[in-house]
Amino acid sequence: MIKHSWKPVIAAIIVGVALQLSPSVVLAQIKVGFVNISKVLDKAPQAESARERIEKEFAPRDRELLEQQKEIRSMEDKLVKNGAVMSATERQRQESEIRSLKREIRRLQDEFREDLNLRRSQELSKLQRRVTEVIQELAKAESYDLVVTDGVIYAGERVDITDKVIGQLTAQFKKSN
Repeated sequence: MIKHSWKPVIAAIIVGVALQLSPSVVLAQIKVGFVNISKVLDKAPQAESARERIEKEFAPRDRELLEQQKEIRSMEDKLVKNGAVMSATERQRQESEIRSLKREIRRLQDEFREDLNLRRSQELSKLQRRVTEVIQELAKAESYDLVVTDGVIYAGERVDITDKVIGQLTAQFKKSN
């Protein structure tokens, strides 16, 4: 007859149960936060301020482009209206001038869009750096072990610190203005 000692079996069961319980014990001690970055970028006063600055910066060029478009339309209207009584040479000269102006305005519009997109990217990049700094400051101040952002499928209200980040950004914005 073989004698069995139950002590190793009981020890193995205890170790197995402890291993299964330890992740939940460890998770209970970890403080996790979630930040909805798109909401922060939408609601932060710094974002609205950046949009206003860009609008002021580009409004004169936008108005100028609109005026040039109106001038071209006016020239086209005059050509349609007076084209029948113009000489062929004069009509061709005006048509050529209109085509040239249209090409120029397309080039200016493309330049305008590129410049506008570049400025938006610069402002967004600056804001994203500021948001990252605020999240890190908040995480350190409130002893978070982990703060996650994009790629999260679900985050409950208990871990969502988005409004705290927006509040921090708002306070800093008010202080700087």
